[in-house]
Formats: sequence, structure tokens, C-alpha cells
Amino acid sequence: MPRVPSISPATGQATTSSYIHTTDCNFVDNAGRTLLLRGVNLSGSSKAPLDKPSYVLDGLWDDAERGGKSFIYRPLNLDDGTADVHLARLRGWGFNMLRFPITWEALEHEGPGIFDDEFMDYTIRVLRRCKDFGFKVYMDPHQDIWSRFSGGSGAPFWTLAACGIEPRNFTATQAAIIHAEYPAAHDPDPGALPAMIWSTNYGRLLSQTIFTLFFAGGDFAPKCIIDGKNIQDYLQDHYIQAMGLMADRIRDAGDLLDDCVIGWDSMNEPFEGLCGWEDLNVSPTTQGSTLRKGTHPSPAQSLRLGMGQVQTVDNFTFGAFGPSRNGSVTIDPKGYKIWSDPDTEPDRVHPKWGWTRDPGWELGTCIWAQHGVWDIETGYMLLPEYFRYLPSTRGGRADEPPLEVEFIGEYWKPHWEVFAARIRESHPEAIMFIQPPVFAMPPVIGEDQLKGRAAFSGHYYDGLTLVTRHWNWFNADALGLLRGKYSSPLQAVKIGESAIRKSIQEQLGVLKGDALILGQYPTIIGEIGTPFDMDDKRSYGWTDKGKYKGDYSRQEKALDASLNAADGPNAINYTIWTYCPDHCHDWGDGWNMEDLSLWSSDDLGVRKGLGPGKDIDGEDYGDYRLAGESQAGLLKRKESFNIRAAYAASTFSLATLGMGDAVSFDELRMAQRMELDMMRWRDNPFHFLTEGARAPRAFNRPYPAKLVGHSVDISFDIKKAYFKLVVQVAPEDALKPGGVDEENPGTEIFVPLVHYAHPRLLSETNETTSTSTEGSPSRAPSPTNLAGLVESSSRSSSSSQTVTMAADIRSALAEKNLVDVDVTTSVGAWSIEGQTLRWWYDVPKEGEEPREYTIEIRRKAGVIKSMYEQEEYSSWSWFENVCPSESCSIM
Repeated sequence: MPRVPSISPATGQATTSSYIHTTDCNFVDNAGRTLLLRGVNLSGSSKAPLDKPSYVLDGLWDDAERGGKSFIYRPLNLDDGTADVHLARLRGWGFNMLRFPITWEALEHEGPGIFDDEFMDYTIRVLRRCKDFGFKVYMDPHQDIWSRFSGGSGAPFWTLAACGIEPRNFTATQAAIIHAEYPAAHDPDPGALPAMIWSTNYGRLLSQTIFTLFFAGGDFAPKCIIDGKNIQDYLQDHYIQAMGLMADRIRDAGDLLDDCVIGWDSMNEPFEGLCGWEDLNVSPTTQGSTLRKGTHPSPAQSLRLGMGQVQTVDNFTFGAFGPSRNGSVTIDPKGYKIWSDPDTEPDRVHPKWGWTRDPGWELGTCIWAQHGVWDIETGYMLLPEYFRYLPSTRGGRADEPPLEVEFIGEYWKPHWEVFAARIRESHPEAIMFIQPPVFAMPPVIGEDQLKGRAAFSGHYYDGLTLVTRHWNWFNADALGLLRGKYSSPLQAVKIGESAIRKSIQEQLGVLKGDALILGQYPTIIGEIGTPFDMDDKRSYGWTDKGKYKGDYSRQEKALDASLNAADGPNAINYTIWTYCPDHCHDWGDGWNMEDLSLWSSDDLGVRKGLGPGKDIDGEDYGDYRLAGESQAGLLKRKESFNIRAAYAASTFSLATLGMGDAVSFDELRMAQRMELDMMRWRDNPFHFLTEGARAPRAFNRPYPAKLVGHSVDISFDIKKAYFKLVVQVAPEDALKPGGVDEENPGTEIFVPLVHYAHPRLLSETNETTSTSTEGSPSRAPSPTNLAGLVESSSRSSSSSQTVTMAADIRSALAEKNLVDVDVTTSVGAWSIEGQTLRWWYDVPKEGEEPREYTIEIRRKAGVIKSMYEQEEYSSWSWFENVCPSESCSIM
């Protein structure tokens, strides 16, 4: 690896000890060590305000029309102390990187140009807390299918009105599927929302229209003028201004840039809308990035539906072998239209939002009809190829055919360049994380834009598992299919676990190779993960009379296959989707029935088999429930709950808490919750890190967080708890003296407690649970500690408490005898503190050949086995016998 410079390529300023370089296809610290940045998205909960998950219809439209709700307390609650518990858990899992979703709505929900300063201030407090726990952060301007009010997340409500759109009619016209109104606004049953049906909104009118306006309105909708600007400029200017102001606030904090916040992602999963669509009358027959499931109108049918016209459309199911048409469905909007009534803007001025609409933009009718694309009366597509060609090249000479649209280069890239320039006004050293549309390759971007500070941040999900909610015995190379690697879809099929794992690793390798289009820049997979509500929520005890409650073995296999793919020769950075502090089994992550959170409070106390021969299912120590309270009571939390009676039955009292009588049930519960959680850490960090975690063995993986040289191969077998790292070291890998503030820096490997816990942490004698005569486990807390925690959580500013708790966690993580390891190295010396193994070895001198070194790590006392580890599914067994090779596929 080339020696790291002492001068920033972006600013020419001297680099600091916390500086992270992006060079030689890697993140590199200021001493010259290769970094692996691995962590989680914090959080999926940030898509909506607190207590406003996607399934809640009450107030959805009325609140939005009044200016929306604050996003304060997203993603963490700093004022009740629970933020520290969550951050301690994430740090204990070995994560060092956070992707930090933040929505445009959170910043500008009250109206155009009205920004939520209180939320931005709160975000600074959360970022400081992340810094105290040692995390690096990159900001994620998050959106899915545009907005909460079009079935996703991201943009404020008023942006829809600015586009002349009435969102209350989305469900009737199927311009978008809204979770809270599914399947019908007058009779919703949000719990019945099919898995991933939300993503079909990318194939519906709202998303197709509004993304076209955002990225290419100037070309395709020149009549759409608002406040003297084309709608494209109006939307982009507001979006970039909002994110720029957030970047200003981070800069002005004075202690976050580079030490914590290292850069910004571009817009999450951008969509091309209709740009480049070949024929509005036809939907593609191949499965692209837009899911075919449920009703599937063509764009022409969507345009007619948007004007209230009845249409009969194709309907699809999605099974183990992908989408298949199973008939048609007639949709009757009953005259409802998605286009705003002209009466909403008297004299062409909006009475609430204040803009003035140009006379050439007629409300109440389809904007694409106004641009001559189709005839409303007949429903005929006059210009079915309208979006296929660049408008400026149409109507030329016969020997000069119009140029086809290339969305990424012509529309996405110019937007990214303006966005990146605005972010770097606030953060000159920002690493720009570049994310084009899903599975698309990035465009060529000049060094005058990248400035030596960039990374490719594509996403990857095992799509078959994600949509079917089942870990199948076969899979397919989805990326290869989309990029034309195979002449037949059958050639992309992979049969057997070995072949599936190899295929996913190859797909991530392709994505890593995409970064080379930008230059010698690193890759981070911004989102990767697996659903935990597989097989009708089997793991939640909802099937088979609860037999499999707490059994996440199938999810473990699926998640291990994805994260293993980031190891091997790839050595890819990633941030897993997601960690939701308010996850529950009933509603998952609280957004469109997605269920990918690595942790759930509903899984506390259900630790099946995490320990030699133990099954503590049913024990509820650390379960945060009051003595005698049922799980149903925990979920429903009746307002009539008798606080005093409940605490009289427990070991807590108001006097012990030091909170007095004027206190709510939630305040008491949060105080108890925080103390119990931290007691679990102090008493037994293994239990703290595993309770509530789902498939923790899959994501608590050993990896070289800081590496002298570069990795040749990283391998980890979770069944054997066997880790092996092969590293290559060359003369240029000699560390820069004084580059980092560490004594004797070397390679650092995270050794997870979850796999390598010392036997003392697994001994039943270390359980400090006492059982009451009724058989309900309880704990006797430290009144002093709890009172201190409650007192500190009641203060609006608790930075000193934060530093203290963060320091306590770091101290606990550095304890001796946390892990029980047998280490074999080919060379050098090593030592271990907490979950960090440090390894020192010689670097070849100038003129010498590169060398390869190896380290292997096992658990001395043997694997910590799950009781379900040996389970083999009948659907796999015969394929494993027939196809036992490393790479079985259909040729």
C-alpha cells in the first residue's frame, strides 16, 4: 500500500491522527493501517417521527397538512438514558461505523424554507454521544419511494402539494400503496401488508412522476414552474439547502468533523422515475430493480388511473421461483384523481405553503397530458416514447436520430455534483459516499469533484430471502441477471448452501470492482441484512405452538451467507440494515412491515441455546418487565396501569428510585430499563450482548479492524468459531511514525465475546438471578446507581455522564479474561485486552519481497453451541447429498 500522505488531497492541510484516508481501494488510518469499517444503520426508526410508525393512520394526513411532527428522539432518546445502553451494545458487538439516516422531512417538515432547528440541535447531541462511544459516522440523506406520504420515507408532505399532487387519493388510484391504508382507506388492515409490497411503489405513478420531476423536470416537464423555477430546481434547491444546513450545524458544533462524522452518503437508493422508459404502454417482462408483486399497471394504465379511470391490470405473485402472473385485477378509482383540485390554490397561491404557481401549470389534471404525452379523453398514448429520448435531440434531421436517455450520467450525476459541492462548503474533508441507483455502476467522476476523498456505497440484499421471507435451498445471481451475465435465467440459479454462499461473495466482489470506475477508492456496502420474521414469524413462537420461539438458526444462515461474502478476498466494509431501539414482533421495524433489526426488546429473556447445553427460554431476567407483568401488558401498556401496585410487587420503590410521587409509568420503566440493562453488562457482558439480539453469531464476527498491510483472505466458520486471516505485508506498509495517538500501534483484530466468551461468563453460578416464591425472577438493583442514572437522565445536558458511561464501557471492554482463545500465528507477538487482539510482526525492509503472515483463532474450551445448530431442514438434506460440491449450479 502506498504510504499515506501527511497533507490532505482535498484541502492541502496537514492530516490529523483521526484522519481517514481513502486510497489504494481502502480506508486507511493516518499511520498507514488498512481499516475495515463495519457497523450498522442507526436507525430504520428514523424514517418517521416518534410514535408515528407507518401502520398508524390516525393523524397521518391532518398532522402533515398542519406542518408535520418533530423527529426529536430519533434515532435515540438521550433524555431517558437508554441511548447509552444501545450504543454500549453496538460497541460491544464490535461495530466501529454507523450510517446515520436522516430525512429531508425531519429537517423541513413545517414548510418550504422553515427548518427544524431544535431537531438539528438534538441531532448534534446524538452525534456527540456516538463520538463518545468511539464510532465513526457517515450521514445518510435517506428516502424510500420519495416520502412517508407516498408509502415510504424522506421528503416533506408539502413537496407533494408543490408537484400538484393530492396524496389522500393514492390508495384509491393505486398511485402508491400506503401501509396505514392497506388494502383500502375506508377499511384498513395494515397488519396484512405483504412482505416488500412497498417496493412495488417504484413501479407506480407517484414515484415514476415525482422522481422524473426531481431529476429531469427541466427537460420533461418544462411547464411545471413554481415561484419562478422549474419544479426540478425548486425541489433540488430545497433538498440541498436542508442537507447543507444540517452539515453547517455539524461543522459549527466544533468537535465532530473527521473525529466522528467522516462524510456524507448521496441520496439513498435514488430512482430514475420514467427517465429512459422505452414505451409507456409496456412494462418490462424481465425482473428488474422494481419488484413485480400484486397489481402491476403499465405506466399508461397508471396515468389513466391517476385521472380516475377504471383499469384492468396484471397481477403477480412472488414465490420461490420469482414473480409469476396469476391473472388480472380491475381497479376502480371511482373518479378520484391524484392531481390537486384547483380550489386548493386561490389565485394560484397556496394559502398554507405560500408558493405561487405559474399560469401555464394547470392544477386538477395530469401534468403529462399537459405536456402532450397522452390524451385524457381517449386514454391514448400520443407519445409512448416521450421519456426514452433526450427532448433536446428530438425533431432533428432524419439522419440524426434522437439520443436515448442515460439517466445516471445526464441527471443523477449533475445533481450529485451540486450536492457534493454544498456539503464540502461545510465539511471540506468530507468523504463523499457515492450511491447511484440500486445495482447500477457509478459514472466516471473527475478528481476535481472527488478530491481524493470518496467511496462507493452500493447496497446488497439477498433478494429471494428478503421477498419470500424464507432461507431457500436455492438462490440466484441477481446482480449477474440484471447486468446480462447469463443468456438464460436458469444459468443464474445456484443450488445448495455452498453454491449460494460462493455466488453472494462473487456478487459483492463485482460491486467492489465497480468502485474502480471512480478510481482507487474503497467500497462500503451501505445496506446489507436479512429479515427476521421468516416463515410466518416462526422464531417469535407464532407457529408450531411456540416450539421455535427464539430459534433464529435460519436467519443466522441467511445473514452469515451475506456477511461471509464481505470476507474472503473481498474484505469489504459494511453497515448492516438495521438497529431499531423500538422494534417489536408485531410490527417489526415500524415501517412497512420490514423486520431487519438486529435487536428487539421482544427478544429479551429469550436466549435459546446461547451457552453450553442451556435453554433459558421463559426466564425473564433482564426482560424489563415488572414482576407479575405479562408480555401482553408490556406491549399494550394500559394507561390505567397501577404504578404503585406494580412496584410494590417488585424490588423497586419510588423512594429507592429517588423520583418522588409525580412520575409517569414510562419514566419509571425507563429508569428500571436502563439500570437493568447496565446491570446485565456489569454482571455478565455475554448476556448483555446476546439478550435481545437476533442471530448474534452471524453479525458478531471477528475481523481485522486495523491491519498493517492488506488482507489476502479473511475466513470465519461460525459453526467452529474458527477464524483465519492471511495478510500480505510489503516495505511500503511500514507505519508512519506519530501518525496515530497510540503506543506501539499494530494490527488489531476484533475477537467477539459472543463466540469466544470465557467459561466464567457462561457458568450458571454467575447468574445473580433470584427467584421469588411465585417463580418470577427478579433483581435487586443498586439504589445508588439507579438514583444516579435517573437523576442524570432527567437533565437536558448530560455530556459528563455520557463520557463517564462511555469510559466505563471502554474499561469493561478492556477487562482481562473476557474471551477464551487459542491463537496460532506464523510470526510475531500478540496480546489481548477485552475483545481486541493486537498483533505485531516485522515489515519487510526496502528492497525485500512482500511477505504473507497468518493468524488463526479458536476457542480453547470449544464452540459455544446453539441448541439448534445441528438442525438440518428436510428441504435441504437431499440436495446436500445430490449436490455436495463447493459450487453446484445449473449449467
